[in-house]
Amino acid sequence: MELRYHGHSCFELSDGQATLLVDPFLAPNNPKAVVTADDVSPTHIALTHGHADHVADVVAVAGRTGAECVAIVELANWLEEQGVENLHDPNLGGTVAFDWGSIKLVQAFHTNTAPGSSEHPFSPTSGVTIGSAAGLIIEMGGRKLYDAGDTCLFGDMEMIGRRHEVDLAFLPIGGHYTMDRHDAVYAAELTGARRVVPIHFNTFPAIETDVAAFAADLEDRGIEPLVLEPGETREI
Repeated sequence: MELRYHGHSCFELSDGQATLLVDPFLAPNNPKAVVTADDVSPTHIALTHGHADHVADVVAVAGRTGAECVAIVELANWLEEQGVENLHDPNLGGTVAFDWGSIKLVQAFHTNTAPGSSEHPFSPTSGVTIGSAAGLIIEMGGRKLYDAGDTCLFGDMEMIGRRHEVDLAFLPIGGHYTMDRHDAVYAAELTGARRVVPIHFNTFPAIETDVAAFAADLEDRGIEPLVLEPGETREI
């Protein structure tokens, strides 16, 4: 299975049958991305929550490709109002099955606001607070992947990992808006994942961090770090 990282928390998974795009945030909205919404052609899209740095390009991509979208119910309803047609709207604990695998929503601890004005994209005054943020359990290509989404550290990551026998985890490490790299190392241990991809870091000054130090801390604990540059592709 192929993993392509687009920077921030946006990545693609392709198993030869389907291509899943997670949290579409592409150029020019994403200052680290090397491709635009016109350069990707997913069959499916999954969203962890509604913040602009996770959904900025979903309407454009879904409208052009007709990709099936998975988002927590309130966010799915918001997307429908934006003209997205091919939607699945589970809530936390819900699983959407496909021919190639499945996507399950699990808890995350984070705020969740639909994009507001271009000047204040995270403002509930110009946007709207919608439901809960979520993590994703993705079963694809014979693997079980855990995208923690935007979250702080929480103890039930251990239960999520034990319940789903996670092969690879995507964990935010930038701090300030999510857990930092130190908490993410502990989260990696809780999940039991053998490999970890750091996400949500170095996109903006507030979330700049030492990813090499994070990778070294993982290696000290026998966990393989998989650090990717925006645009980089890797077989997993």
